Amino acid sequence: MDGALNFTATFSHGVEWGWPIAVYLLLAGMSGGALIAAILLKRYKRQESFSPFFKAASLLAFVSIMLGMVCLIADLEKPLLFWKILINYNFTSVMSIGVAGLCVFIPLSFLMCLYAFGAELKSFCGFFDGVMKILSPLYPLLSALCLLFAVIICAYTGFLISVLIRFPLLNTAVLPALFIASGLSAGISGSSLIAALFFKEDPHSSDLGSLHGVEFYVLCTEILLILMLFVSLLLGSSYQQGAAVAFYSGVWAKFFWLGVVLVGFVLPLVLNFALGKMKFSFYLGSFAAVVGVLLLRVFILYAGQTYSI
Repeated sequence: MDGALNFTATFSHGVEWGWPIAVYLLLAGMSGGALIAAILLKRYKRQESFSPFFKAASLLAFVSIMLGMVCLIADLEKPLLFWKILINYNFTSVMSIGVAGLCVFIPLSFLMCLYAFGAELKSFCGFFDGVMKILSPLYPLLSALCLLFAVIICAYTGFLISVLIRFPLLNTAVLPALFIASGLSAGISGSSLIAALFFKEDPHSSDLGSLHGVEFYVLCTEILLILMLFVSLLLGSSYQQGAAVAFYSGVWAKFFWLGVVLVGFVLPLVLNFALGKMKFSFYLGSFAAVVGVLLLRVFILYAGQTYSI
């Protein structure tokens, strides 16, 4: 990323984004996906209290977005100048719009943590009792805003690299939708894993059971979007057809089929839906789904930059 913070200069000239950006794309998408799942589940089930899943999702969302920002800043040529991004905005730039969205989403994700752990915080310190009395009536509004910005952050991770017009695999309208679906998948899987491991939620509970069914359709949506991406490249220009090679020939094709498809799709589907009654299958399947989303981000980013115009 450009240390001089020129928001437009690098979008069509030899961009080289490595693994820190791939990790950031995972963490940001997973953060947004976790809160989307938690807020919608709470509304769908009309839950008055904050469930173990909501606690796990809000904690995962806040921690992962903060770690994602560390990756993003570390990738800057001049990391100590990151603060300039926060005070200089160019709303014709996807990156600048994304930074503005992050500046709203991060405090909202922190507020969701306060809601989730409000009871524990009040018992720990009386100060939080007054804070929660102020925040409690605002939950419907703040959760709606958080839901909106969670979707924006998931989509933004796709838009961020889809504007790289030199790279046909990246420069596609399918990418933002794919990143929303895969972020939701990672958010559900990661939050479910944390809820079961650290908040003693039964893997076969009502909440996790509901999300288990949703996750199947999310994985199917991911597969469909990847197929759409491949077909759009295959039927496109000669440059696009050249980029489609990444899916069926060479080292990146092996990475895609063994990493993204086998680890990210086949293992979770087999473990969660064929062997779903066993606890080990829940843990391993959820972990594989998160790893699969990371591998998808790595594939898109690296293979995308390998095949250029």
